[in-house]
Amino acid sequence: MLVDSQMHVWGAHTEARPWPTEVRHIAHRARPPDTSEVVAVLDAAGVDRAVLVPPSWEGDRNDVALAAARAHPERLAVMGRVPLTDPDNAQRLPGWRDSPNMLGLRVTLHREPLRGAFLDGATEWFWAAAADARLPVMVYPPGLVREIGRVAARYPGLRIAVDHLAAPVDKNGAEAYAELPSLLALARLPNVAVKASAQPCHSRQPYPFTDVHEPLQRVIDAFGPHRVFWGSDWTRLPCSYADNLRFFEAALVGLSSEEIALTLGSALLRWLDWP
Repeated sequence: MLVDSQMHVWGAHTEARPWPTEVRHIAHRARPPDTSEVVAVLDAAGVDRAVLVPPSWEGDRNDVALAAARAHPERLAVMGRVPLTDPDNAQRLPGWRDSPNMLGLRVTLHREPLRGAFLDGATEWFWAAAADARLPVMVYPPGLVREIGRVAARYPGLRIAVDHLAAPVDKNGAEAYAELPSLLALARLPNVAVKASAQPCHSRQPYPFTDVHEPLQRVIDAFGPHRVFWGSDWTRLPCSYADNLRFFEAALVGLSSEEIALTLGSALLRWLDWP
């Protein structure tokens, strides 16, 4: 089974449904994808399922992603967002997965004010509550990998998947992987996994993006195929969806067919408890 660890759906910025005022530029395509387009992309590439991740530029909304998952519950599920600056939201987490098609939580720490709140300790309630509720968390922490490691060490029962190999959205080549040694060091923590999503976005070369094969292979060697999850971040890829999948498969040299199956989907299903 092939499972994409990250795709976005979102609504347009309108007066009736505005985005947060501090967000006006995104790295993704301008036109929001609809659910039928997402499913068509999966079908064309032979991908069975995808995790929908509500994007940061919409704020802490889950409605569009949940509606898409409701329309295709056998194919799509959601890692939802919760406001991190309000500790009262801790009471929502014990019943978080009671919402149909909701698997866990996603956190983005690449922009203020969440980045500062995380560094100041204002989000500690969230990590504790997610651990208590046994909810998996996907986190995008460029520049904060060591700090995320300290969170994982404090809460060994909390499953954390680091998005995009922690590569900054605006960097490519060697600059994108400056934190790779810190990321590899987290492999010692069994509750940390890595999403190998959006990797063509960080290449300085055209397809097959061979300059990012080495960091990807080092991550797989360190974490093992049971803790590295293929993904696309489809709406900002510099290539076709199918080419992204072919690129990833080409980087899996030396792995057995069973190990390839793990990192292409089955390991993610286990990590997220997605039946």
